[in-house]
Amino acid sequence: MVLAEIFRPRGVRGELIARSLTDIPGRLESLKSAQVRLENGTDRAVVLENVWEHKGDWILKFAGVDSMNAAAEFRGADLWVPVSERASLPDGDYFQSDLIGCQVVDRDNGRPVGAVEGFEQYGGPPLMEVTLNGREILIPFVASECQVDLGARVIRLSLPEGLLDL
Repeated sequence: MVLAEIFRPRGVRGELIARSLTDIPGRLESLKSAQVRLENGTDRAVVLENVWEHKGDWILKFAGVDSMNAAAEFRGADLWVPVSERASLPDGDYFQSDLIGCQVVDRDNGRPVGAVEGFEQYGGPPLMEVTLNGREILIPFVASECQVDLGARVIRLSLPEGLLDL
């Protein structure tokens, strides 16, 4: 589960500027160890010495990374933890990654629409990317309107009028 995207080194002490990709308050500050997926696709274990917010971004300091040159290796990398170490969510909240692959079913007529292939975010509710008859449809994921059964891998919802006709 990716928690942050690393942009570039900051200063001469091996610090890195990153953007948080987690909605869990305090998640980055409490992180002690993680993995970094470098741009070449290899993973590297890191220990976080310090993490703090600065002007809307996050500053990361890894143990043993003490210079700008050492930090340069992490430019463009992703900071992640295994799924087993991700934060817990309140009942009724879901990680988008858990919903990918779930079948979307029209609650009104029981008709399958397609499987969730991804999500897009434009400021409102997240939009599920679902392929129907070879074309992509974006369906709003509003938790209060969706019945999610992760065990059965099914999301039941009433589709907005005319959505499938677009």
